[in-house]
Amino acid sequence: MSAEVHTEAGAAEPTPLTPAERAEAERLSGAYTAHNPVGSGAYATVEDTPLVLGGHEFTSRFILGSGRYDLNLIKATIENAGTQIVTMALRRAQTNENSVLDYIPQGITLLPNTSGARTAEEAVRIARLAREVCQTDFVKVEIKREEKYLLPDNAETIKATEILANEGFVVMPYMFPDPLAAHDLEEAGAAAVMPLGAMIGSNKGVRMRDFIEVIIANAHVPVIVDAGIGRPSQACEAMEIGADAVMAYTAVASAGNIPLMARAFRDAINAGRAAYLSGLGAVVEGHAVPSSPTTGYLR
Repeated sequence: MSAEVHTEAGAAEPTPLTPAERAEAERLSGAYTAHNPVGSGAYATVEDTPLVLGGHEFTSRFILGSGRYDLNLIKATIENAGTQIVTMALRRAQTNENSVLDYIPQGITLLPNTSGARTAEEAVRIARLAREVCQTDFVKVEIKREEKYLLPDNAETIKATEILANEGFVVMPYMFPDPLAAHDLEEAGAAAVMPLGAMIGSNKGVRMRDFIEVIIANAHVPVIVDAGIGRPSQACEAMEIGADAVMAYTAVASAGNIPLMARAFRDAINAGRAAYLSGLGAVVEGHAVPSSPTTGYLR
């Protein structure tokens, strides 16, 4: 972060950190420092808490999909994303040649999903198979009955969540952002809820923001915004409103430079989390608020 410069007397003194270097050092240390220019001017440091899912702790709040990457890019993408959780469809976890499992770095938590399931019964069967193949109790329940909009079926998702939670799975259900359904998923034993931000693959961002905010305000489990996030700025927005994590895939996989886009999402999610922890200023409607005292125009 700093270099040494030599004075005429031969002593070595550290070069002061630039503002950008200081901000990066604070981010890497896990501490977010905010300065309040009004009042005492003292600095306050807020240490973030881990993301806890089913009793497991994670420091990264970026969950990454693995569906359509060139297998040779997966490792670099995961490392640039700084993620600790990677989702995957069971059909990609082949045990023969070119299994995606061979390209995922050690220490990554696999989150198999039940993609392709149309009913709770099908989702439960896929989850049980995934546990055997991937050797994990984590599962993302994903149930869709139609092909045009690919919207999750909340009623079937609640049924599957209850069955799998009773079998000891760490269930993370993908859901349409209905606050009542989010409550029912919690009651069914979900370790987190994953409301969509917009239609899957649309890259439209947090179009369901109002309902997601209601879910966040009332949830007792982590809320992970999943689907529709198309840009790092949109991921930052989701974190600023209080989401505990963001799941992204299409926006990264379709980028011209996939590892670089993964890093951009990582930094945006960290920035959004820091902004949320700092306490965002209130939005003012209908009038301006002066940033310095006003005494009238000079004459």
